[in-house]
Amino acid sequence: MSARVALRLATLADAALLRRWDREPDVAASSGDDDSQDWEAELPRAVPWREFLIAEADGRPVGVLQIIDPAEEESHYWGAGVAPDLRAIDIWIGDAADRGRGLGTQIMRAALARCFADARVPAVLIDPLESNTRARRFYERLGFRAVGPRRFGNDDCIVYRLDRADWR
Repeated sequence: MSARVALRLATLADAALLRRWDREPDVAASSGDDDSQDWEAELPRAVPWREFLIAEADGRPVGVLQIIDPAEEESHYWGAGVAPDLRAIDIWIGDAADRGRGLGTQIMRAALARCFADARVPAVLIDPLESNTRARRFYERLGFRAVGPRRFGNDDCIVYRLDRADWR
């Protein structure tokens, strides 16, 4: 029997867990050149272009994801010319024991449903490290198509896109 996955807004009470997950070797390796997040500062900061969500399996936290509007986010990570109304997702499964159990697929499906619930959203972007072939295969199985390579800071990534028409 598979676990039932649900998404909820992350709160300041999740900060210690998120700091622990940041230190997991696989999470750190897949995050590229990014430093650990300052969760105590970011979690209470409400901005209209971002959601931090905790994924729970049968009520137990197993992962975190961030959904952003890449045209609106303040660092312009995706570039100044990114199209309006897209969404971009970052996802981590926290503990190694929770990986490889199908939870990531359930979490991504829930996240995509959340993104595409807004009828204005034409597509979702994701940017795994070029070297992270496991993550890239995962996104391809979900229907994402490679747009091409892109360098974000010091990280060589492959940008993937899932258009609304290809979802489900």
